[in-house]
Amino acid sequence: MNSINPTITSEASQPDGPVVPVQEEKPAETVIEEGKTVGKPYVEDAKFKLRDVDVFYGDTRAIKKISLDIARNEVISFIGPSGCGKSTFLRCLNRMNDSIDICSVRGSLQLDDHDIYDPKRDVVELRARVGMVFQKPNPFPKSIYDNVAYGPRIHGLANRKSDLDEIVENSLRKAGLWEEAKDRLDATATGMSGGQQQRLCIARAIAVSPEVVLMDEPCSALDPIATAKVEELIAELSESYTIVIVTHSMQQAARVSHRTAYFHLGHLVEVNETNKVFTSPEHKLTESYITGRFG
Repeated sequence: MNSINPTITSEASQPDGPVVPVQEEKPAETVIEEGKTVGKPYVEDAKFKLRDVDVFYGDTRAIKKISLDIARNEVISFIGPSGCGKSTFLRCLNRMNDSIDICSVRGSLQLDDHDIYDPKRDVVELRARVGMVFQKPNPFPKSIYDNVAYGPRIHGLANRKSDLDEIVENSLRKAGLWEEAKDRLDATATGMSGGQQQRLCIARAIAVSPEVVLMDEPCSALDPIATAKVEELIAELSESYTIVIVTHSMQQAARVSHRTAYFHLGHLVEVNETNKVFTSPEHKLTESYITGRFG
């Protein structure tokens, strides 16, 4: 006699309607409550105050009710699986998503208590205050000098050649590139190594004296030696700037950041001191990700 699976019922024995499949209930510790983040998402001395942020691409919601503070002069890393919303959320901070026609941002996003998305806001001025370094080095097809001088020129930060020379030198020094570049400032930037190009892009970003530097996987295209130089640079820059990094490297997040934020399917699951996230995470999903169970 054949055994019968007790979880399956035939339609013949259910005359009042079709069979409803039995769904396995998810463990409570893996359930994400929308808008709720465990850990320490808020700080006292906040540079950014972000509340109930939603981001839509057309009808698709990519970011789901995220609330987070980012402190002055902190390095915070965003980690999580591909497609979880890290870069989308990062680009909200200087309105880079404005260039995507189907993208809309909702919620309250404030920089120094002023609305980033105020219709009267000067986006050029915002992006001077909140600079960005992209995943792939993107130097202009100009000289090393002109790459760094580009921003100060268009923003009118230097009236004399001597002032511009000083900005270029100081920016290259801060980016750890002056000794390597000082004798070839007129050389084309695209002839530099990948690691040098990325540090040049950092120098270009800080040449306009920003308050925040956003980095979207700044080392993913670099070799380990170049990566180490950029990470040393991040530590030095954090004395003067707020730095927000998206990274797929948990080791990098552990090395460079004060706090780490874990994203999952558009939710901000956990934010905590970096050491705590990697040694005793509060959420089961965070633990599963950092132990390699998925991602």
